[in-house]
Amino acid sequence: MSADTILFNGRFHTVNREQPLASAVAVKDGKFLAVGAMEEMQQHRTATTKMIDLQGRTAIPGLNDSHIHLIRGGLNYNLELRWEGVPSLADALRMLKEQALRTPNPQWVRVVGGWTEFQFAEKRMPTLEEINAAAPDTPVFILHLYDRALLNRAALKAVGYDKDTPNPPGGEIQRDASGNPTGMLIARPNAMILYATLAKGPKLPLELQINSTRQFMRELNRLGLTSAIDAGGGFQNYPEDYAIIDQLAKDEQLTVRIAYNLFTQRKGQELEDFQQWTQMVKPGDGSDFYRHNGAGEMLVFSAADFEDFLEPRPELAAGMEDELEKVVRHLVGQRWPFRLHATYDESIGRMLDVFEKVNRDIPFDGLHWMFDHAETISPRNIERVRELGGGIAIQHRMAFQGEYFVERYGAEAAKATPPIARMLDMGVPVGAGTDATRVASYNPWTALYWLVSGRTVGGLRLYDAQSRLSRDTALELWTKGSSWFSNEQGKKGQIKAGQLADLAVLSADFFTVPEDSIKSIESVLTVVNGKIVYGAAEFTPLAPPAIPVLPDWSPVTQVPGHYRAAAKNRQTKAMLPHQCIGSCGVHGHAHDRARKSSVPVSDFSGFWGTLGCSCFAF
Repeated sequence: MSADTILFNGRFHTVNREQPLASAVAVKDGKFLAVGAMEEMQQHRTATTKMIDLQGRTAIPGLNDSHIHLIRGGLNYNLELRWEGVPSLADALRMLKEQALRTPNPQWVRVVGGWTEFQFAEKRMPTLEEINAAAPDTPVFILHLYDRALLNRAALKAVGYDKDTPNPPGGEIQRDASGNPTGMLIARPNAMILYATLAKGPKLPLELQINSTRQFMRELNRLGLTSAIDAGGGFQNYPEDYAIIDQLAKDEQLTVRIAYNLFTQRKGQELEDFQQWTQMVKPGDGSDFYRHNGAGEMLVFSAADFEDFLEPRPELAAGMEDELEKVVRHLVGQRWPFRLHATYDESIGRMLDVFEKVNRDIPFDGLHWMFDHAETISPRNIERVRELGGGIAIQHRMAFQGEYFVERYGAEAAKATPPIARMLDMGVPVGAGTDATRVASYNPWTALYWLVSGRTVGGLRLYDAQSRLSRDTALELWTKGSSWFSNEQGKKGQIKAGQLADLAVLSADFFTVPEDSIKSIESVLTVVNGKIVYGAAEFTPLAPPAIPVLPDWSPVTQVPGHYRAAAKNRQTKAMLPHQCIGSCGVHGHAHDRARKSSVPVSDFSGFWGTLGCSCFAF
């Protein structure tokens, strides 16, 4: 057969144990036709075959995020200022000030997750005073993980929070001595107050949501992502909020393959939601680019144990089992795969009691189901997952919250959060992802760095050697491993003849660079379905041109996605004075229970010693 494209002179890591390495691949009709050496590809070369010389670069299967909120994130991407990877709070505040000056009334400046104060040179949060000084007139909303949001005075006015506004259920509006809101919103015990407040902000019109979603996919392509499993999300209603992604799929403008799950939005009416949806769509409906994937990650509100390690572990309601059982019985009866958000082993044990009860009456019998997150799952519950044929989708949330976990539960408990190596040893399917965009960063290389190094983005070593993964294993979780979670194992995730031709050519060799350099890797050539969707460096001429960012005041026009050297070099650096933090930088920072500004706390088992004095240059 003649090839449409041959890529050669590369170092292909195939994630195929029968043929782990190759130097050339041939592509035909969106699939890998042949994998091997250039001599073998010659038989597929014709006068019309496109030849692409990789010049010795490393190539891998396209990355697949097994848990991301791409659809919701795409609708808002052009509205959001990203602090992912920003090296100092001074840089972050400067970016905030510049964007506030560019943002027209009545729009907000939004910083929505993907960052932690431990990534900053200063090792602290911004204060409300600093945020108000940076943006005195433009509403600013800054989301920090699952635990809090910071609003400036203009944002408080825009959302209507004043002295007379009561605390909503499950949240707290922090107040000063006079009873006036300070601008700090606290999730206690769940994040509803944060997301409900964010939802009050202006939205983009539909035509600009299309541009926003395409920009987000391009950013993911830049990082080597070619597939994603969308886990639904709060305030992501079906089918209304799927109209944009549906249209892009119909217009063949998707550059990331998407399998989507449906997430109930109505507390107390969850069963009715799923009864309605099982009549509307079936798992697998769609195409290789856009397909339905089942239910979750929210099945019933009573079974949501959102992690906020600044707060004690939440105890799920006594009636959770009955509500969850009704939904799971319906889903298994309809043969719908499902996924469920679960952080703590105590919650997972109760959920498994429900699943085992349903399985006795309606056998799961190979139905794909999974837990998401599972940071503290026990060996016994891993075994129970395996016995029921389930999988576990893990994310790098601990890379952003590890310091908080250690402070509350101790360094020893943090060594298995989650216990990925044990999951693999016990034969449970494991796929990797990010849980972006509101908690951890969407950057897969930050996640791969965490898996390999065992460190948080702030440098704290969480895991010992036996809990960390080899680079080959980490990559397998991000490719072949994730394909199980959309029932596409054997179809994608490897560079192998017959599989979908998705791959990324890397800016540096993931397998040999120092651990800390993993975070800086990007793709210089991303191929989806055999077609180039992104190119940089020497491959720029081969790629489709970038589309303009709309609206023109969007933060993405100035800060195009995850912070990187190219963006940094275009900006004026605003560095801190040369100074030490605490006792020559050996003390970390955490937050008091009232979420005031940073205060020193005990060092986290001396982890700052691995970085040395905080006076080092950034």
